[in-house]
Amino acid sequence: MKQVPILVLDFGSQYTQLIARKLRESGVYCEVVPYRENIVDIKARKPQGIILSGGPASVYAEDAYKPDEELWSLGLPIMGICYGMQLMTQRYGGEVVSADHHEYGKAKLSITDCAIFTGMSNDETVWMSHGDKATRIPDGFEVIGTSENSPYAAIANVEQKLYAFQFHPEVHHSVEGTKLLKNFAKHICGCDSTWNMGGFAKEKIATIKAQVGDKKVLCGVSGGVDSSVVAAMLHEALPKEQIICVFVDQGLLRKNEVEDVQNMFKMLDMNLITISAKAEFMAVLKDVSDPETKRKAIGEKFIEIFDIEAKKHTDVAFLAQGTLYTDVIESVSVKGPSKTIKSHHNVGGLPDWMTFELVEPLREIFKDEVRKLGLELGLPKDMIGRHPFPGPGLAIRTMGAVTEEGLHLIRESDAIMQEELKATGYYDKVWQAFTVLLNVQSVGVMGDNRTYDNTVCIRMVESVDGMTATFAHVPHDVLEGMSRRIINEIDGINRVVYDISSKPPATIEWE
Repeated sequence: MKQVPILVLDFGSQYTQLIARKLRESGVYCEVVPYRENIVDIKARKPQGIILSGGPASVYAEDAYKPDEELWSLGLPIMGICYGMQLMTQRYGGEVVSADHHEYGKAKLSITDCAIFTGMSNDETVWMSHGDKATRIPDGFEVIGTSENSPYAAIANVEQKLYAFQFHPEVHHSVEGTKLLKNFAKHICGCDSTWNMGGFAKEKIATIKAQVGDKKVLCGVSGGVDSSVVAAMLHEALPKEQIICVFVDQGLLRKNEVEDVQNMFKMLDMNLITISAKAEFMAVLKDVSDPETKRKAIGEKFIEIFDIEAKKHTDVAFLAQGTLYTDVIESVSVKGPSKTIKSHHNVGGLPDWMTFELVEPLREIFKDEVRKLGLELGLPKDMIGRHPFPGPGLAIRTMGAVTEEGLHLIRESDAIMQEELKATGYYDKVWQAFTVLLNVQSVGVMGDNRTYDNTVCIRMVESVDGMTATFAHVPHDVLEGMSRRIINEIDGINRVVYDISSKPPATIEWE
């Protein structure tokens, strides 16, 4: 095992990986492991500091999540966040109880003169999200930060290098949260800022070379950022003849997507096999309305098609995918007790009957890091700046059963929305934008005639990493232009609405 300067123990918070991302942005490499990680494996990584994440459980519950007891005697600096703070408080003799009311949202933090707050200002905005609270802190600890509703918003035993925070410094709403995490890593743990995306690229390319050897890799591509970056990494790591890039046209793509993807790979001088499989995918989606069933059916069909293609070639031992951590954390509890939100078609391994080994170089990083990696690899900015597009495609942007008519409506409305977004200069100002076919009909009037047609929803969000998002505050005249064109140019749509929900509580995609 390689050395990991900061090790994050995951107690189930949906924000856990943001801790890692913020530290990586600061140049400090870290990894996330389950809270129950074996102490021998923790020691093998030779960490300089430990961070205990937040989580949904209560430390006083009978089945509370707790790390190996030996962790506390390693003599390492430890930072506890939310649940991690409550765990530390209880472990050293303090008291944690259920709060009278949940505290959720922004708060003002007043701080003391403490090294971990170096360079930070008083009355800083932080993000609270908790239902339990400390009512008595342990002996040897002192209060180093307070808020209006949290007299113990931050506590520390400076001598033993133990620091605990009720708020979440890792989320975007904690204004100087990154600085706090960096201070812990640099000033408290003595870590150097040596990690960067260039180094990550070299490391992963070397890993791919060692993993694949002289065998061949089947790489599923969609034209999206993730799979394109994976293909570029394979291109750097392996001879051209060892890479088989396969693009499956499953009939669930955006308008002109097939031609765009083919042109992109021609420009990159990479071989691409295009497989038309519209009929196969529509067959497995026939009369299927449940979102999870759609996702799983599409994922299984992708695997089948890749397997058929692989058998046409010799020595294919690997399947490369653009799986990201956001896919993983929303699908399965691989890093700890994180609650499943939705499954993703490329997460969870391969069926037993397949003999491929997976190559997933992006599995532990976020979308914004993937874009930085793509630029590091020399990919064009317009390719790297493309909005995310889900593997299940337009199937999960169609509420209810997927039909050819519905796909036509959503494909055409999405194309108009994208054209308007680019023409008005807003494409690069939002994280992701798309239309959703609600399969809801309403009464309308066109000319002197009554209509009873479909409603399309426009969804546009602003985000940094896809873990949290807010709806984009796009000017009304831009939205009006989209609505007018969609209704006027597409038969079958007479109403357009705009989604103003954020993540959480909503997800970015509707299904």
